[in-house]
Amino acid sequence: MQESGPSLPHDVLGAHDTLRYGLPALKSDAVPGHPVQIIQEQNRKYHANTKRYLLEKAYGTALPFQMEFEQQILSKFQRPPGLLPSSMLGLESLTGALDEIGFEDSFGNPMESESYVPVDLHHSMEVRLGLAKGPAQRSFV
Repeated sequence: MQESGPSLPHDVLGAHDTLRYGLPALKSDAVPGHPVQIIQEQNRKYHANTKRYLLEKAYGTALPFQMEFEQQILSKFQRPPGLLPSSMLGLESLTGALDEIGFEDSFGNPMESESYVPVDLHHSMEVRLGLAKGPAQRSFV
């Protein structure tokens, strides 16, 4: 199954609120990722498909479906946007991501940097509930 490249925002030619969403960065959205990043994503998909196939052959078709269902439930559970990010600990334990050491584990949390600007809580909740359009707005704090 071949997936298409990165998709552009659906309202490319529409009005863009520069003060709210910043300068548009269509080049970064249209340019494919680094070759190593593409290989890592393909490798992750291959291992997930292999694991699903082996579980299906060993335990039947119900277990992989149950695991996917649990993964969907745990991926939707999040804190409201604001100061405390969602840890997604249940999802990480289910997928086995707790056993892996990533870039952010060894080089620090990007939220602890000096250039980090928190998002506006009220606007991001309006976006999540469908009352406003656009990405979460950064606060002016």
